[in-house]
Amino acid sequence: KPLSDSGSKDVVELFHSIETATIGHWRLFGFCHRGIRAMQTGVRAVGTAVTVAIPGADSTLLHHAIDQLRPGDFLVVDRLGDDRHACWGGGVSSAAMARGIAGAVVDGPVTDISEINKLELPMWARGVSPITTRIYDLGGRMNVPVNIGGAVVVPGDLILADESGVLVIPADEAEDEGKKAFEFQQRGLETERRLRAGELMIGNLQNVNEMVLNGQKKGDC
Repeated sequence: KPLSDSGSKDVVELFHSIETATIGHWRLFGFCHRGIRAMQTGVRAVGTAVTVAIPGADSTLLHHAIDQLRPGDFLVVDRLGDDRHACWGGGVSSAAMARGIAGAVVDGPVTDISEINKLELPMWARGVSPITTRIYDLGGRMNVPVNIGGAVVVPGDLILADESGVLVIPADEAEDEGKKAFEFQQRGLETERRLRAGELMIGNLQNVNEMVLNGQKKGDC
């Protein structure tokens, strides 16, 4: 079911404490290319995907999409291969924040980074550019499946993004993945506590010390 259905707020709230790298321990799909990175440090955001695909130098549909946002939406912008024009800047950020946006990811450059950061808008992009888009009304698509850094995003998917990257999780898989990740992190905290206390050696956690020593005995190391 889409995250906009009842009960989704609990799922989204669960992901606020989860890191993308936690899920990266077992999940292989849904991660955007690492070239799409956080424009701030120490940032994390989670929300429901709203998708836009806009061509080249035109951002007409993006401005329309901003006006349709609901609080907690995560706007995902497919630039259809354009890496020259910045479709997102300070003005768009102000409008998006007024709508209660959870965050935004642009598969291309943005501009006005200082303004974006001043507004505290969680933003992920491929970098910056001083060349901006225009209102040309060349078309585009909204709330259709898009490709963001090699990851398919369907409207209603859960977007989890932090300093490590951007992860897309289908809505019907989000609750199970969230619970699994939370439990994984809790176990990790306990392991860290025991390591600090000197109870464990990191090489013993996955039997790597034993593997290395056995290899030395066999002459493999």
